[in-house]
Amino acid sequence: MSEYLSIAPDVKLGKNVRLSKFINLYGCEIGDETKIGAFVEVQKNASIGQRCKVSSHTFICEGVTIEDNVFIGHGVTFINDIYPRATTAEGELQTETDWKVDRTLVKKGASIGSGSTILANITIGENAIVGAGSMVTKDVPDNAIVAGNPARFLRDIKLERIA
Repeated sequence: MSEYLSIAPDVKLGKNVRLSKFINLYGCEIGDETKIGAFVEVQKNASIGQRCKVSSHTFICEGVTIEDNVFIGHGVTFINDIYPRATTAEGELQTETDWKVDRTLVKKGASIGSGSTILANITIGENAIVGAGSMVTKDVPDNAIVAGNPARFLRDIKLERIA
């Protein structure tokens, strides 16, 4: 590897994974033939499937599962804590034992546009498309196109294919 890659020894990389410079990977799993862009961080207990593309400046936190054939645009941020706090009720800095990881699932074939934020406890459905700059606050159905802040249903992809 390169001096510009930070890859912990506990990272599981599939076959033919392509990694750009300036990335930070630890405790995660990345499937075969996936491409990770520059300035991406993937935290422990996150997984990315096969043949995915994760564009630059993206943050994939603990508790995120991304299935196969998913596109993640530039600067996408995932959230894993719906009630974030820096300190405990006693005023001490929180540790891992003071909070619970909220999970997120991105199903097979989905696409998330650049600059989007995905809140915790969300499922983005199979083949769904999240428009650039969206704030996803609730589940996205399979084959749906959503966009906005908050992201709202625009139309079904199946109707697009018929037209």
